[in-house]
Amino acid sequence: MTQKEAFEILKAGHNVYLTGAAGSGKTYLLNEYIEFLRKKKTDVGITASTGIAATHLGGITIHSWAGIGISRTASDKEVRMFAANRRVAKRLAKTETLIIDEVSMLDAARLSLVDRVARAVRGKEPFGGMQVVLCGDFFQLPPVANENEPPPQFAYRSTAWEELGLKVCYLDEQHRHGDEKLSEVLNAIRRTEVNESIRIRLRGRCDANLPNGRVTKLYSHNADVDAENFRELQRLPGEEVNYRMETHGVPAIVQSLKNGCLAPENLVLKKDAVVMFVKNNFEKGYANGTLGRVVGFSEEGHPRVITLKGRNISVSPESWMVEENGKRLAKITQIPLRLAWAITIHKSQGITLDAALIDLSAAFERGMGYVALSRVRTLDGMKLLGFNEKSLEVHPEILEFDAELQRKSEETVLAKELGRQTGGIRSRFKRLIPSD
Repeated sequence: MTQKEAFEILKAGHNVYLTGAAGSGKTYLLNEYIEFLRKKKTDVGITASTGIAATHLGGITIHSWAGIGISRTASDKEVRMFAANRRVAKRLAKTETLIIDEVSMLDAARLSLVDRVARAVRGKEPFGGMQVVLCGDFFQLPPVANENEPPPQFAYRSTAWEELGLKVCYLDEQHRHGDEKLSEVLNAIRRTEVNESIRIRLRGRCDANLPNGRVTKLYSHNADVDAENFRELQRLPGEEVNYRMETHGVPAIVQSLKNGCLAPENLVLKKDAVVMFVKNNFEKGYANGTLGRVVGFSEEGHPRVITLKGRNISVSPESWMVEENGKRLAKITQIPLRLAWAITIHKSQGITLDAALIDLSAAFERGMGYVALSRVRTLDGMKLLGFNEKSLEVHPEILEFDAELQRKSEETVLAKELGRQTGGIRSRFKRLIPSD
């Protein structure tokens, strides 16, 4: 399905599951739909399963939005308590469209819990009758398993998913990867068809040379990321320049913004630090994931960054905020940069990198390799520090489910086309019938 076809289905008010491979433009389309709804003065709940994904849309986590916090299950009494929260009840009562991004990382139990809270506030229909738009790709990272809890199930296993009667919009265009060789690797992983030819292609990236050697490293573990960034910053001569984040608003929502925003509370920079932009500002010439190097500091004290493409940018503070019904609930302001010698694969989901060094040798979760490798636009834009077999796997259950999704998406397109043709025939038939 094309973005244009999916947009028409969204505008028709259907409950939708929007999916497609990494780089197919899911988040872009969501932003377009959000803008459409706002112009129509439609109250929209903008959420995601993680704080990072939520900040890409200017929203909050679904856990905060529905008032469930860290709860995974709840008794009927506890659901009534969630629904009795004045802020939550007001929010749910006014919302006409609910968007949940990165639904692959939201487990079935929590999706059902959100549904129960919505019904407690609004009525007995699924999600209280709101239009619900779920977005994500189940080939990417799955729900996180917490200690002392049963293994989480994918969101589509919940009764809430089934009862929504979702129209499946499977985007098949590619807007990130312009490289056939990389697309073949990613498609092989999605289809569980990784053979020796694909492994040889990946091994060939282990000795690759990347431009300037100034690229982001993707690791599977936080400890490796923190150690790498600290080590590299300490190697640089010169004085440190510190930037403290400014915060305003409801403390819990401020904290949610902090957790989801890739900009650190205390940003420490030096001249020659490798950095990554963590917000889109196309007018100034950068996007979320653009890489560069600090070349100095302006008279105002702002860092000056040269991007890999040679653009010289004086980086002023940017803001992330959460608004509801035209009222600002929380706002944080920081220089939109972070040290970028390394980041985790989990934090990289949803961004596009110009180039990356990727270490998959300690990958511990199916989907990690797919997420990491799909962050870059071309195979030439990556160097592999190693990979294991786990990193090239996807969950076997997802392969069968994905085929069903593609079939349902095709049926949606065919039904829409048939309806258009039938409407045209009816119109022509009416013109042939004389009026009284």
